Amino acid sequence: MRPTLILAALLALAVPALPARAQEAAAAESVTTSPAPALPAITVSAVSAHKLTDRIIASGLIAAIEEVQVAPLVEGQPLDQLLVDVGDMVTEGQVLAVLSKTTLELQKTEAVASLAAARSTIAQGEAQLVEAEAAAAEAARVVDRTTKLRESGTAPQATWDTANANAIAANARVSVATQGLEAARAQLALAEARLENVDLMLSRTEVKAPVAGKIVARNAKIGAIATAAGLPMFVITRDAALELRADVAETDILRLAPGQTAKLRAVGMDAALTGTVRLVEPAIDPTTHLGRARISVDAAGELRTGMFVEAEIIAAERDALAVPVTAIGSTPEGSMVMRVREGLVERVAVKTGIRDGGLVEITEGLAEGDSVVTKAGAFVRAGDRINPVPAAN
Repeated sequence: MRPTLILAALLALAVPALPARAQEAAAAESVTTSPAPALPAITVSAVSAHKLTDRIIASGLIAAIEEVQVAPLVEGQPLDQLLVDVGDMVTEGQVLAVLSKTTLELQKTEAVASLAAARSTIAQGEAQLVEAEAAAAEAARVVDRTTKLRESGTAPQATWDTANANAIAANARVSVATQGLEAARAQLALAEARLENVDLMLSRTEVKAPVAGKIVARNAKIGAIATAAGLPMFVITRDAALELRADVAETDILRLAPGQTAKLRAVGMDAALTGTVRLVEPAIDPTTHLGRARISVDAAGELRTGMFVEAEIIAAERDALAVPVTAIGSTPEGSMVMRVREGLVERVAVKTGIRDGGLVEITEGLAEGDSVVTKAGAFVRAGDRINPVPAAN
């Protein structure tokens, strides 16, 4: 056997023969020199104040706040003129259409003649009354003279009876004349009323706008007979005021109140319009579970009734403490976050408020400056130690 092979064999037999104490010392040295395990790096966010806006998104159709229907006040007359058309702006009292006056002018002529006849009858009645009163006065004087003569014995009883009968007849004629005059005066009042009625009907042949606004419908046609039955002659939007009748989810309807502002957007319009919540209807549709809010449009511009419009309603706006929405977790007891203090994680129950974009308002449970785990679903539990890494702004 070669000398080199013998030397290698002796060395291999010598390694296991090292003392056990030396092996333990080597193992201890290796333990003391190994690094400590690193803590997991977890992103955390600071609880800080932000200006938050509670927005409610709704949509619906544009409609008039108030529509006024215009019908003719005189029926049975043909329509002669139409002075306005759909889309025209009108003022209160402006003439919209004119009805024929021919029949009414004939009725006025008749009423004027009846009035003159009634006045003539009154004049005759007054003259007859004066004549009857004079005759009655003369008959009364005859009765007085006859009575004195009868008492002195110079006039027979028959003469007194005749005079007394004549006086009674004269008084009766006075009563008849008085009643005839009252009847004539009644006829005069009736003739005057008829004339006033015809004048009123003539004035109403001009169909006028009861309010100022925009004409949105015109059903009147030249030659048609005016009637209040059926469709109105015109429909006017009072003051051209429009509103959005927005459908709102029942979970959001309770956060709405009159006076809240809104931004309105319609297809084809570059700029958003502003509006104000005018009315929140008290009922919820049992089928769709939607409520309705009526939002008046400040400046309608190019809006038209029937257009579909989306609204962003500002329900609330305030400065408040907030955390990222991802930091909020959910438990059977409610919302919670994982707060970090000196690297130690703890679970904290919180109450939330406004959600604005990626932030959630914290109304209870945290203080400004606290740190929370940015993602509540991260693999950390209460009691864990972590290496907090501030989130990038």
